[in-house]
Amino acid sequence: MSKKIGILTSGGDCAGLNAVIRAATFRAVNKYGWKVIGIKDGTLGLISKPLDVLDLTPRDFDGSLMRMGGTFLGSNNKSHPFKTTNNKGSNLSNQVLKGFKELSLDALIGIGGDGSMKILQSLTKKGNINFVGIPKTIDNDVMQNELSIGYDTAVDVATNALDMLQPTAASHRRAMILEVMGRDAGHIALNSGIAGGADIILIPEIPYSLKSISKQIEKIRSQGRNHALIVVAESVRKENGSKASVKFIDGEIRLGGIGAYLSDEIYKITNTETRVTVLGHLQRGAQPTHRDRLIASAFGVYAVDLIHKEKYNRVVVWQNREVTDVDLNSIAGKSKTIKKHDPLIKVAQGLGIYVGELS
Repeated sequence: MSKKIGILTSGGDCAGLNAVIRAATFRAVNKYGWKVIGIKDGTLGLISKPLDVLDLTPRDFDGSLMRMGGTFLGSNNKSHPFKTTNNKGSNLSNQVLKGFKELSLDALIGIGGDGSMKILQSLTKKGNINFVGIPKTIDNDVMQNELSIGYDTAVDVATNALDMLQPTAASHRRAMILEVMGRDAGHIALNSGIAGGADIILIPEIPYSLKSISKQIEKIRSQGRNHALIVVAESVRKENGSKASVKFIDGEIRLGGIGAYLSDEIYKITNTETRVTVLGHLQRGAQPTHRDRLIASAFGVYAVDLIHKEKYNRVVVWQNREVTDVDLNSIAGKSKTIKKHDPLIKVAQGLGIYVGELS
């Protein structure tokens, strides 16, 4: 029987989102003859008057969209349907569900991280909506999933940044600090640091010592090298345990500033000239790598097939080099961080990289 399905992107943007929308549309239309509705700006498209949606067909994908970063449907990471209220003081969840019913959708594909999955889980449970999730986040912190859409591109951007920082570090005898995203998980920092030849990698899961950092820099000097590369994840705390954050003009307080803090402290201890580069949203808006396009394509096809099988409240994941699915409850609102015994921690140690106080 023909179906009508909706698809939306929720939370922060990342590379590969357009590729997954393309794959889902191709599979739904070409294989099953279904109708696909793209919902704009996450759940906001469902409360707009009129509803802000698009009819999606294979003709909408001329080959350029899958090569672009971001999401042409738009996304939203501020308007929480259960916490944001309308002018009557009610939360927006009922309006979102009303918009869904107005579209007469048989199922919804939601592309998001662990936070978005938690919100969509609550929404779809309340509205008795058939739901399939697809994980995307540069942080790669979705439980039971080895690779999220957007992660590979983010690591690639950070690795390329280290490649470009190394020559100027050597030219000026400096310690170059690269601050990367990742929220409360150190996956981007650890992976790009190893791939980019960093000497020091700091992640939020493992405490560090400024004294140990200074010893690492002195060790590098004693071996005849005049520069060092340092990667730090944005949510790494100061040595005293306080968060490094920045307050913006709109009043929002966000992670940031740990690179500048470390720069000052390293200079005080070692008298080493330092410079800081904050990658920020460059990691999210880059052109997707081949791996992100492949993962996105595989996820999009598999999600539509789940709907065809009427297998709902599932999330598509990558495990053991193949696509599979897990229960939504095992992922929603949960995050995957790095443990001290992680295999890549051992790799970093084997390379002589300082990754914090492990003992």
